[in-house]
Amino acid sequence: MTQVDTRPSDDPSAHLNAEQVGYKQTLGRRHVQMIAIGGAIGTGLFLGSASRLHNVGPALLLSYAFVGVIAYFLMRALGELVLHRPTSGAFVSYMREFFGERAAFVTGWLYWLNWALTGIAELSAVGLYMQYWFPTLPTWVTVLVALAVVLSINLLSARAFGEFEFWAAIGKVGAIVVFLAVGTIVVVFGMNVGDHKAGISNLWSNPGGFWPTMDPYNWYGPLLVMSGVVFAYAAIEMVGVAAGEMEDSEREVPKAVNAVIFRIAVFYCGSILLLVCMLPTQEYTAGTSPFVTVFDRMGLNWMAALIQAILIIAAMSSLNSGLYSTGRVLRSLGMSKQAPAFTLKMSSQGVPWAGIVMTSVAFILGAVLNAVAPDAFEIALEASAICIVFTWSTIFLCQLRLRSLVNKGVIPPSKFPAPGYPWTSYIGLAFLVFVLVGMLISGWQSSPYFWHKTNFLVVVFGIPIIIALLAIGWKVAKPGVMAHTNGRIAPVWSDSGPTYGAGATPDVLDSNENDDQPNPEAK
Repeated sequence: MTQVDTRPSDDPSAHLNAEQVGYKQTLGRRHVQMIAIGGAIGTGLFLGSASRLHNVGPALLLSYAFVGVIAYFLMRALGELVLHRPTSGAFVSYMREFFGERAAFVTGWLYWLNWALTGIAELSAVGLYMQYWFPTLPTWVTVLVALAVVLSINLLSARAFGEFEFWAAIGKVGAIVVFLAVGTIVVVFGMNVGDHKAGISNLWSNPGGFWPTMDPYNWYGPLLVMSGVVFAYAAIEMVGVAAGEMEDSEREVPKAVNAVIFRIAVFYCGSILLLVCMLPTQEYTAGTSPFVTVFDRMGLNWMAALIQAILIIAAMSSLNSGLYSTGRVLRSLGMSKQAPAFTLKMSSQGVPWAGIVMTSVAFILGAVLNAVAPDAFEIALEASAICIVFTWSTIFLCQLRLRSLVNKGVIPPSKFPAPGYPWTSYIGLAFLVFVLVGMLISGWQSSPYFWHKTNFLVVVFGIPIIIALLAIGWKVAKPGVMAHTNGRIAPVWSDSGPTYGAGATPDVLDSNENDDQPNPEAK
């Protein structure tokens, strides 16, 4: 039988490092770079930007730029954490180290819920996207095929996941680059897009001007929409999960993180700028990609079809990332008895297959729910927004605690410190509070009928329900966690040093819970 040895040693965080036993460091430079790029390009840009352009006008460009800066602050905070200690447990493991077992429990299950809900939506979306070419194709067929593909990829190896993300990112980036090239030519030479002449002047000659304030617009529209724009950037934190399986995280993570601001400026802000310059923003409608709208007006139907294919690739990439990250996070939870014991199972290729299969089952059940009760599921999907806000908050909080301990001389500094400490993280946290306020306001304004004010209901009722469920879950899990850790559920570090003294670590992990994975450290 196999053991993961987490007995006392000179390193008070040895049991945290034990989470990495069994993983293979097979993600190379090109995988990391494309995972970072792919995480910043998805349906939020290809599809979600249409409704925002329609409702806000050209000032949406400022919204994307500002949230892009916050996303950069987030990635620098994450980069500091990763270079402190790369781990596939990511946010869960950092919360365990700096805030204790209960914080890790909450973080892990909220992150899993976020991906479970997001993955269900993406799975259902693939079925709808395929009907662009095959109108009579049953959605359930596409759902099963799409899930079978990404599940097979994830069960093979981390490298297989990286390869899929590499080529998916190539497709997404390629489509954006083609659009940027075509759009730039159209705008510079003032060509016609349908009946409208493209040009930079559309920034201010758009109906209502650059920042529309007249009815049906609101002066605070570009500010309020930021609460939605933040979700367009969701998944950029995937680099943190992948860090534990990188060949050289110390080299690759700083490069990937520092490139984020450039990619956001080019891909997001550059695309929004061209879209605004090519057509009046009222021409873009929810449910239709703005890129499809532009190419259709230009008579380039083949490009419109290509963008539709890219939407499928983006959705499949999201599904792939969801299975990858939740498998690792569930295993991190399982290491501390906060998730079912089977989530510890790993294949000989270093894949936490049991957690991945568990998420796949949730995808299937959710897709069925979405088919039979779409209104109920819409509310559940919006709840994933709360999970994203919390996950981003944990990154900022962990970075603040890490640097505080470094400044007190408790632990050595990270090799990639975030600039602007502590203000960049404070600004990030304040912005995330604003996102929740924005959800409240936009949700209240979305419908005259109370029970259709989805975002408002999610914040007012969803947050207390989630808190209650997590409190119940922790009460159930706590005895097992206490037994496993010998009662050591506090953070690893105090302000003066190791919380339980040097070498204070949990006892040996139950030997029969990792039988599928050969362990070179077994004793």
